[in-house]
Amino acid sequence: MSDLIEKCHVCGGLIDEEDLFCGNCGTEAPHREQGNTPTSTLSTHSFSCSGCGAAMSYSAEAEALRCPFCGSTQLEKGSDHKVIAPSQVLPFKITEAEAQQILREAIGKGFWRPPDLSEKAVIKNMVPVYVPYWVFSADVATNWTADTSQTPFGASGDWYPLAGEHSNQYSGVLVGASGVLTPNETSQLCPFDMSQTVTPDQVDLDRYTVEQFNVARKYARPMARSVLESLERSSVDAAYVPPRSRNVQVNLRIQNMASEPMLLPIWIMAYQYKDVVYRFLVNGQNGRSTGHGPVSYHRLYVILGTVAAVGLGLVALAALCGGLGSLLSR
Repeated sequence: MSDLIEKCHVCGGLIDEEDLFCGNCGTEAPHREQGNTPTSTLSTHSFSCSGCGAAMSYSAEAEALRCPFCGSTQLEKGSDHKVIAPSQVLPFKITEAEAQQILREAIGKGFWRPPDLSEKAVIKNMVPVYVPYWVFSADVATNWTADTSQTPFGASGDWYPLAGEHSNQYSGVLVGASGVLTPNETSQLCPFDMSQTVTPDQVDLDRYTVEQFNVARKYARPMARSVLESLERSSVDAAYVPPRSRNVQVNLRIQNMASEPMLLPIWIMAYQYKDVVYRFLVNGQNGRSTGHGPVSYHRLYVILGTVAAVGLGLVALAALCGGLGSLLSR
């Protein structure tokens, strides 16, 4: 897979070599041969949020136009244009009631959270959203070197050099393509069981809010490389490098990298506690969650007060010991 940058001749936007059209203006990419699976579609219910900038397709069956990411009702109807079509969709399994229960249980945990948070938090908005992800696969070949203290019998030195090779195939590497959710949020919701995906025609996407792909494949590729490097380094360290080692060097060669656009299910929720709204996310397949919440300043003050009291006590003890030492030396 080449990393040469190709630009759209109309708007100048970057086009990945796997793309059939420019993600910025929709212009057909030159020298492309489209296969059996389409990678573009025509969006006819496209909206953009003036509050957070999210671009999404909106379900007409919902009661009101409201952005699921920030709750804003300031949504602007967009003109018909080409957007990336998913090759696979992962259906929702977590129900609305189950997602609410997950939120109540999750926000009630943690020493730094207010003790009444789970009881007094009010759910202000809750929307099932299909969020875009790029799913990468690649072949990785690795050469590694290290020095180990497990020297052979009779060796005169304390360290012994080791080297080796390793190869592996990776698939299902997820990179979030949301324009609103942060990379940390989309990664915290992983993993998903990608063996349960279905074709888009098997899911009634008109019943859901569908966020459009806001991270182009060209920009997702470096993030996928970083994940692949981390996975391969962990694999080599665990299987080949002895525990007591130093100067571990791992050189990777990534080949045959490919990617598919997919839609994954996420419950996007907003809850309010003492006039402040926080975002909470639930994996719509397995219930894994992540989100933000308030800090209990009362507990923080108690901890700081305890630390200060202990510090003063240690100072007083040191002064007392110093005074006793002076008396004994006379």
